[in-house]
Amino acid sequence: MEHYTMNLTLKVWRQKNSQEQGRFETYQVSDISSEMSFLEMIDVLNERLIKEGKDPIAFDHDCREGICGACSMYINGRPHGPWHANTTCQLHMRAYKDGDTIVVEPWRANSFPVIKDLVVDRTSFDRIVQAGGYISVNTGNAVDANAMLIEKDKADAAFAAAACIGCGACVAACKNSSAMLFLSAKVSHLALLPQGEPERKSRVLNMVHQMDKEGFGSCTFTEACEAVCPKEISVTNISRLNKEYMIAGLTEEK
Repeated sequence: MEHYTMNLTLKVWRQKNSQEQGRFETYQVSDISSEMSFLEMIDVLNERLIKEGKDPIAFDHDCREGICGACSMYINGRPHGPWHANTTCQLHMRAYKDGDTIVVEPWRANSFPVIKDLVVDRTSFDRIVQAGGYISVNTGNAVDANAMLIEKDKADAAFAAAACIGCGACVAACKNSSAMLFLSAKVSHLALLPQGEPERKSRVLNMVHQMDKEGFGSCTFTEACEAVCPKEISVTNISRLNKEYMIAGLTEEK
């Protein structure tokens, strides 16, 4: 793979807090290695801004390994940038060429208010999980993986749904700012397993109620969420969520 350096123009959203109005600021960066990650490129810019006595660009990050879901950025109109099934920290600068202009923004959703610059408050996702995305039982010591027999197709589907990292790209891409893909992944991976059966009905009802309370929009099944999901969570989980919700609603004890 050929290594090269490039000069880029960055248009970055700067916003002091959720109350103040934001704006784009333009920066020039030079001698950027094609093997840098996107976050490393911003690190280089921030080091320069600090040396110049200016406020560095605030952005969220943690593992930088595509696991934590913290690196939430809109890059040239697409969550996490141009690469498919990829988080921002896994995006490398070889995706761009010398002279490119890159526009960087925070997630666009009222339920994810801007904290500062590119950092948004995603605790609404935490509250949805707290509403029922768990199994409330004291499990004691971990049991052997094969202690409870589960059909392979269900185990595989549950594992695929559980791969959701809660980054919020699905919400950012949706024209309605819907959290249905995220919620359906959290509901599906427990609904498919016998461990999730006792709280199956209350779980989906409580989590959907909390999602609505947080102000997320409705799903119109355009599948934009799946297209940008870094973990390729399938929209079939949304169909499963709708089924779970209907059954729970029809059989709920009054």
